[in-house]
Amino acid sequence: MTTSKKLKWALGGGFALAAAWAWADGPLIPAQVLPLYKQECAACHTAYPPGMLPAASWQRIMTGLDRHYGSDASLEPAQVQQVSAWLQAHAGTYKRVREEPPEDRLTRAAWFARKHREVDVAVWKRASVKSPAQCSACHAQADQGRFDERQVRIPR
Repeated sequence: MTTSKKLKWALGGGFALAAAWAWADGPLIPAQVLPLYKQECAACHTAYPPGMLPAASWQRIMTGLDRHYGSDASLEPAQVQQVSAWLQAHAGTYKRVREEPPEDRLTRAAWFARKHREVDVAVWKRASVKSPAQCSACHAQADQGRFDERQVRIPR
């Protein structure tokens, strides 16, 4: 095999591996979002893509809705079961989210801190942002599970 062909095979294999790696993580938000999840969770904060937290974190969050980070986010038992099942089915399994963040807070996950390390603490306190939990303040397509760094617009 010529050097040129070897190079083409190596590059082609590298691209195939990169594509397989990217797809192995899976989408952050499923194509079909549970309407109840969006309705209840997005009433107070971004309805986070379930792939951003591991199943164990979602389980603890859903069993503690009466004390949900200082608020009572209680749902009817049937609703809890429905949302829990959906979150478990779509929870993150890839390397970045296997680690359960402190207090099951997405905003305290190591990967979240790395992605937002350049954001000044004062930005989180702006009235237009409110807190790190309000992804859609800077990520206009957060509700669709899109967090492309090139699309970030930090409000004043």
